[in-house]
Amino acid sequence: MRKSLKHKESAFILSNNYIGHLGYIYNNKPYVIPITYFYNGEKIICYSGDGHKINALRLHSAVALEVTEIESVNDWTSVVAHGTFEEMEGSHAKALLHEFSLGIKDLVLRKELVDLDYIHEFSAKIETDNLPIVFVIHIDEITGRLRHQ
Repeated sequence: MRKSLKHKESAFILSNNYIGHLGYIYNNKPYVIPITYFYNGEKIICYSGDGHKINALRLHSAVALEVTEIESVNDWTSVVAHGTFEEMEGSHAKALLHEFSLGIKDLVLRKELVDLDYIHEFSAKIETDNLPIVFVIHIDEITGRLRHQ
């Protein structure tokens, strides 16, 4: 059986995961990359080092984040959040990075029964010389589908 998820069901999948695939456009080409994220029920919080992805998002702010839970070929759930990138700065960025860190630590503890101490234990390592770039995805639409046998 295949069916579309209601908004509440899609938001549940988004909020109970922390690894997704970020889709964006750069030089008229689509890119999809894995990313660690935290969904706080309102927006998606991410961070990154400066580079290709951030340059692309600064040029074209429309993005998509896809999250999939796969048990088997006939048992999966997939959610896509479409939205807009916004780079954060200053104390607001620090507060969001703190929220991101606490949120991911809680998810990992609940789902994997692992207690983490530091952000580098669950997200891409940022060189100590460079400050991370914190950004949010303001969600315009969340859609989801599932297949269960």
